Amino acid sequence: MQGWLLPEEAQRVSCDLRQVSGAWMLRSRGLLVLCLGLGLAKPPPEKRDRVHHGQELSDHPHDDRQGFQYDHEAFLGKEQAKTFDQLTPEESRERLGKIVDRIDRDRDGFVTQGELKDWIKHTQNRYIFENVQKNWRDYDRDGDGRIAWPEFKNATYGYYEGEEFGDLEDKQSYRKMLARDERRFKAADRDGDMVATREEFTAFLHPEEFDYMKDIVVTETIEDIDKNGDGYVQVDEYIGDMYTPESGEPEPEWVQSERQQFLDFRDLDRDGRLDRAEIGHWILPQDYDHPEVEAKHLLYESDKDKDQRLTKQEILDNWNMFVGSQATNYGEDLTRKHDEL
Repeated sequence: MQGWLLPEEAQRVSCDLRQVSGAWMLRSRGLLVLCLGLGLAKPPPEKRDRVHHGQELSDHPHDDRQGFQYDHEAFLGKEQAKTFDQLTPEESRERLGKIVDRIDRDRDGFVTQGELKDWIKHTQNRYIFENVQKNWRDYDRDGDGRIAWPEFKNATYGYYEGEEFGDLEDKQSYRKMLARDERRFKAADRDGDMVATREEFTAFLHPEEFDYMKDIVVTETIEDIDKNGDGYVQVDEYIGDMYTPESGEPEPEWVQSERQQFLDFRDLDRDGRLDRAEIGHWILPQDYDHPEVEAKHLLYESDKDKDQRLTKQEILDNWNMFVGSQATNYGEDLTRKHDEL
């Protein structure tokens, strides 16, 4: 995850902790606490990583000769794959059929490569949607299944905002956080009505996971790092975001290496600074697209008539590549043909 989101968003199950303009803000059921880290604590020696890395779909090798466990976890997600391993072949096929109906979003009777990719991305990001679900009621105060900006604002800032943030010492930081949240909410709100659907609210909380939110991710990163306010990131600002030197201590080797990384790989036009495009290339790299590759693989292995799309029957005929069951013995002996099982 990015620097502004804690790893795996674990804290968002019961609270919301975010970094905004050098400050940590804790939201927990109406409580708003600002923790300014203005040099009061020694920074950790390890570097901070703002790069959003594409995640692997499975820890198993992607080799059909060794079994289909990689495909199972890619298609179902790790936890659901374990559930299917407990089912009979008949139960697995039945559940797979229901999944196929969900994947075929346009209801034309075919599953395309694009629909497969979207499904795989959905299963891999399931933990994000589950976290959003757990916190939904805290924000959807009227229970209409959507979250309007005033609902979110009042739930998060309402107590303080009514008194212009009351007696809080750093009112300006709260005002900046409110403005930043509103700007991100507007970016996530695709139809512009300032009322977020679940998908839009998920994009608001996890912008790095949505292509249409990339611009706001870059904007917020620049605001966090660009200390002189020129709209660019200089090498010292780049290093300063990762590391604060201690007086008299030599610069660690990894910091020297990062300076060279900036010159060799970050600053693509060699002008000594990073612009928006270069920052986007840095923090949101175009990595190997795992869902795309897996979707192509499943399509190729199951498309009997080679029309570049799958019928429900084609998927069910190759069910043991998509899902497991008791009969496949947790991924062992998976390379046998279906008619041998």
